[in-house]
Amino acid sequence: MKNIVLLASGSGSNAENIIKYFRKKKISHNFHIITNKKDAFVLERAKNLNVSAEVITKKQNDEGVLLDRITELKPDLIVLAGYLLLFPAEIVALYPNKIVNIHPALLPKFGGKGMYGGFVHDAVVANKETETGITIHFVSEHYDEGAVIFQAKTPVSETDTALEVANKVHELEYEHFPKVIEKLLND
Repeated sequence: MKNIVLLASGSGSNAENIIKYFRKKKISHNFHIITNKKDAFVLERAKNLNVSAEVITKKQNDEGVLLDRITELKPDLIVLAGYLLLFPAEIVALYPNKIVNIHPALLPKFGGKGMYGGFVHDAVVANKETETGITIHFVSEHYDEGAVIFQAKTPVSETDTALEVANKVHELEYEHFPKVIEKLLND
């Protein structure tokens, strides 16, 4: 049985999808969710899924609480699923190639500080991109600069709105993120 720590800052739809994927396949793993926001909907999802969850604020993160907690949890894999804070370099150093993130674009395009969620999709539409997608990558001490593990693409039409692009990207996330995590856990 593997220990997976999921970090999310908002809704937590990817975290829920990952947990349900493993449960549907009857693969037993311990999941624990950490969020940096007290009002994040991921906490409600965790409750509904009967998964342990907690809040570690940015201030606590800066004070080393996240590092201490992750050390206690002894994760086999740390998964950033919509976690918007820069991940602490100390944790990255302790868990090389054991921390993964999903980005809603084809890196290196539309990555870096401030490029998340709707901001990414707005930029894709504004730049008249003909395709976008997802990038699953290892986490480094810089936003969206870790080694790419997997990418999937989807076309963008001239008439697509940012919301339509977001929906296409979410479909890719839900389809591929759990499979990539499963492969990483089995390697």
